[in-house]
Amino acid sequence: MPAAIVTVLTFLVLVALAWLFLTRTVLGRGFSVPLRTMLRAPETAQYPEQPRPVQPRFHGRHQLNRYADGLEKCIGCELCAWACPADAIYVQGENNTPQARYSPGERYAEDYQINYNRCILCGLCIEACPTRALTMTHDFEISADNYDALVWTKDQLLSPVPPGGEDTPHPDREVRARGLNYYGGLAVTPPTLHGGRFAPATPASASRAAQVVPEVGDPTHRKGR
Repeated sequence: MPAAIVTVLTFLVLVALAWLFLTRTVLGRGFSVPLRTMLRAPETAQYPEQPRPVQPRFHGRHQLNRYADGLEKCIGCELCAWACPADAIYVQGENNTPQARYSPGERYAEDYQINYNRCILCGLCIEACPTRALTMTHDFEISADNYDALVWTKDQLLSPVPPGGEDTPHPDREVRARGLNYYGGLAVTPPTLHGGRFAPATPASASRAAQVVPEVGDPTHRKGR
């Protein structure tokens, strides 16, 4: 057999073996990723002047949200802290009072801390939040040059007061007068985040508003439990 034919056949066999290795084996499929990347033209991002847009479901810095009137959505239930696999969240709940109400619920978060030295940005905390008080933004520039600066407190995490709202605390009489249904399902989702159809908070009946914020002296208003 001529040497040229042997060379061609050997080359074809090697190509076939390489193709089978890259497409039919786990190790080969892993090698195919950098091989494909080597053939692409390099892309240079002009960061930080022109940062690349992140994906819609990107998990960045956390944010504690408010309702439209300024009340905080966090009810101090600590479910986010229990769900955190890295033990990066600390929540200290406290009872609302008729003179000082921070959230529509019975309790609110007096102290809220997220330790970004530990946080793995997995998003389990926002999945556990029953009121959508805790969400994750697209902000990823949270680096610091010391340990303490990466422990974010409630003042840093709490979103600004919406236009037309007031900063907490609010007296109960003002909250009852608004008659808002704070537990309106999708109404608890921040309107600034996209990805679904979110219903805004709507006026509720007087009976519903009384359930959300009971009258002072009502036997159902259990204070200091």
